[in-house]
Amino acid sequence: MSSVDVSSESAAGAPPVKAGEFKLEVVVLPVSDVDRAKEFYGGLGWRLDADIGHEDFRIVQFTPPGSGCSVQFGRNVSSAAPGSAQGMYLVVCDIEAARDELVARGADVGEVFHEGAGGARFHDAGRVAGPSPDRGTYGSFAAFCDPDGNGWLLQEITTRLPGR
Repeated sequence: MSSVDVSSESAAGAPPVKAGEFKLEVVVLPVSDVDRAKEFYGGLGWRLDADIGHEDFRIVQFTPPGSGCSVQFGRNVSSAAPGSAQGMYLVVCDIEAARDELVARGADVGEVFHEGAGGARFHDAGRVAGPSPDRGTYGSFAAFCDPDGNGWLLQEITTRLPGR
């Protein structure tokens, strides 16, 4: 195992967290093989922020490009079953380009789809092939899993709802 120091990138310019605000920082992924997961997420082009370990503990952290939230996994980091993290969204502005990039990087990403029935993004039933007919924001998806089965959902958002 090689050890990488915690990223020295500064949070300068990022507004401080104010009273009453909560910013999602990290999602913990349960994995069975830390090195395999590290290779997978690194292969997606995600930034390696940390790989710290000693004896019976190891934590690896990656951040997707453009994201304010990172993922962590490691040895003795989670008691959840490997692959049990599901429905994690990655927001993209062009669903087809994002899917193509991930496929080019080795991820097994399903075809782009839209919902024919409410909630179909979470289940195979009710999915309709292709992007949302009007390419409406929040309407097109693609899904993939990491080697353990942790489930990711790409969602195309071109215009945010008010207040976001």
